[in-house]
Amino acid sequence: MARRTMLYLIGANVYPLAAAAQERNKIPRVGILLPEPPPVSFYDAFRDGLRGLGYVEGDTILLLPRWTDGRQIEQFKTLAAELVRLPVDIIVAGHTPTAIAAKDATNTIPVVMAALGAGDPVELGLVASLSRPGGNVTGMSLQTIELPGKRLELIKELAPTASRIALVLVGTDFYRGVAKNYQAPAQKLGLQVQFIEVQDPTNLVAAFAAAKAGKVQAVVLTQHALFHSNDKTIADLSLRHLLPVLSGETGFAAAGGLMNYGPNIAVSWHTAATYVDKILKGAKPGDLPIQQPTKFELVINLKSAKVLGLTVPASLLARADEVIE
Repeated sequence: MARRTMLYLIGANVYPLAAAAQERNKIPRVGILLPEPPPVSFYDAFRDGLRGLGYVEGDTILLLPRWTDGRQIEQFKTLAAELVRLPVDIIVAGHTPTAIAAKDATNTIPVVMAALGAGDPVELGLVASLSRPGGNVTGMSLQTIELPGKRLELIKELAPTASRIALVLVGTDFYRGVAKNYQAPAQKLGLQVQFIEVQDPTNLVAAFAAAKAGKVQAVVLTQHALFHSNDKTIADLSLRHLLPVLSGETGFAAAGGLMNYGPNIAVSWHTAATYVDKILKGAKPGDLPIQQPTKFELVINLKSAKVLGLTVPASLLARADEVIE
């Protein structure tokens, strides 16, 4: 009888130890909601950030990317729900629609915003405050109050005679709201704004035709992955219609566009890896402050400026982080 009791007690102690060992050996699963299909440079930057922190894909961490060619928040909600059902340990949201989708899908799984490019995370209801997010969402927010006005100032400096510009945006209620942030600084600079909406890449040709027909002197693109993934097409349309274009997307000038100004998206994704690391090591997302960019990159393509018949002021060249000749 005593022997049986002893065996039972040993078994009771062995099982929790085995379960604990199994839990320690569990590979964390990180779901990634990408705003566009890979390969993309910013996703590579995120993976590089994880490698720099000692993670090995498939060995010490498992990445589960999901994406859609569609641009509607509802489509990302389907993908977010799929990741929740798996389940994953963390969801990394690539841009504003994916962050909203992830937040709607779960209030328990940590969500890391890799590059919230449009909207204020507090106003969107994603976090309680930038310093103390609370809840399950944290990460990188790329928008600042001054950014829309700064982009308009740059296009005005490059084309000082411009009095009418086109603002191209993705046609959803959310992005229409974001576009309103350009109205006050445009009025201050004496610029009339023609709002042009696109839904997908097939609308870009018509958008530039509408801008030309509207007799605008320059085009500004609002922040969106659609413009990043079609930067070469947009650059070609800009030169074809002889319309100067400023984009907020990293790499636009390198793709042949005139100018891009904004935070470096790849750097933001790279930094997002540190949030994942901290959460996997026990930090609560609600205790990790939201980071905003402290540096904005200005890149100018002089070859494109020449085609467009523009002389870039020396003062602007001096402020540029990179000049492509």
